[in-house]
Amino acid sequence: MVPGGFSYQEKEIHKIESISNMSLTLEEKFEKMKEIRDELLQFNESPLYKYRLENKFFPVAGEGSHTAQIMFVGEAPGKNEAETGRPFCGRSGKVLDEMLESISLNRSDVYITNIVKDRPPENRDPTGEEIALYAPFLERQIEIIQPKVIATLGRFSMSYIMTHFGLKKDLKAITSMHGKEFIAKTEHGPVVIMPLYHPAVALYNGTNKKTLMEDFQNLKKYV
Repeated sequence: MVPGGFSYQEKEIHKIESISNMSLTLEEKFEKMKEIRDELLQFNESPLYKYRLENKFFPVAGEGSHTAQIMFVGEAPGKNEAETGRPFCGRSGKVLDEMLESISLNRSDVYITNIVKDRPPENRDPTGEEIALYAPFLERQIEIIQPKVIATLGRFSMSYIMTHFGLKKDLKAITSMHGKEFIAKTEHGPVVIMPLYHPAVALYNGTNKKTLMEDFQNLKKYV
């Protein structure tokens, strides 16, 4: 339990509902994002907290526009990201930047984050427990930004976002879903969910990079 007699999950649900029921100014959005960053710094409920402290890493909350039309959601930070506190700042980030440029966008035009906000050891996949613990922070970010499009990067974020927004029945392998659009209902209106390959796939296979570039063109209409 946390102070106040509520579990961590119950307090997070209350915060999400509070955000959903209000129209936020840009200043209010900034303050609520800052609250999330501050909470992540002290997030000792996470099994990744000790590993972060031991390695002098940072939690990676996200970065970009708080009024973005498009929100990119990856899986978890890598080493470069944990060392700097910035999402997608390594080799995968360079691919993402290239993809954004292909549709005339900069990082400052979109919002980029991950489900899990701390780096898992040895760059392993995030566990179900870790995703469940960090997901409420992402849900609050979505309610703050209220994007028109959520583009998932990789199969873990695809699976979580599709399930969270009631689209689990449409889930298939990412090889079948990438670049397609799915409409979900939210408190702030309809949102387009577009699964994409993780930019890391483009580092090792030219065909995957071409596919990712083609899928990004489907986002142009929302720019």
